Amino acid sequence: MGEVAPTYFSSDEARQRIATMVPDAKVVCTFRHPVERVLSLYRLKRAYGMIPWAFEQAIVRDPELMASGKYATNLKSWRQALGADRVLATIYDDLRDEPQKYVDSLLDFIEAPRVILTPTQVQWVYSSQNFTQPRSYLRTRSANLVADWCKARRMGKVVAAAKRTPLVNLFLGGGPAFAEPSAKQLSQLYEIFRPEVEELEVLLNRDLSAWKGSQWRGESLIAQPPGLGAESPAARVQKF
Repeated sequence: MGEVAPTYFSSDEARQRIATMVPDAKVVCTFRHPVERVLSLYRLKRAYGMIPWAFEQAIVRDPELMASGKYATNLKSWRQALGADRVLATIYDDLRDEPQKYVDSLLDFIEAPRVILTPTQVQWVYSSQNFTQPRSYLRTRSANLVADWCKARRMGKVVAAAKRTPLVNLFLGGGPAFAEPSAKQLSQLYEIFRPEVEELEVLLNRDLSAWKGSQWRGESLIAQPPGLGAESPAARVQKF
């Protein structure tokens, strides 16, 4: 049994519960370019009515947006809680560039048989790139709360079925496009995340220079030195 739960990463409570209730659990952390990550998480939360604020307000008022970017700090806490041998630290760039190799390493870590990825399994599964703001925050927020209520009562299939109908368009999207962050905002984010990135480099013994500075150009982060170029079809694997 496994679970994909990005919100656990920065939660002290979740970490301690897992260590207490599932001490033999194995945890896989996949680290992504921190500025891309915080922008993506913001778009997701705003699109689904989880938060009502513009980006500059959200990074101040929603602690999770920035706390989940404390890569090195949280990784050390997970290793301390479960043991370093039970926490696998991986990089999203590897998942994007070499999905088969990435999956092999993950399956080896959890001691599961290796599988060969099919072409459909290396397509872009999730992306916040095309999200827009909701038409109505209150309507979207209410729909999200109803969905959570259903899931808590093991009615997830009802929610999944509803998402496959045209009704979903009444609640998701339809609002204005997300504004691009300003150069000043980007610069501030890089400076905030830089110490964590540098410590993660030491922990993983890996060069992450591409995560420490960039220029914003349209919808893409062009890193200096290069490292975040256009993705090939084979690289599009569960990008959030």
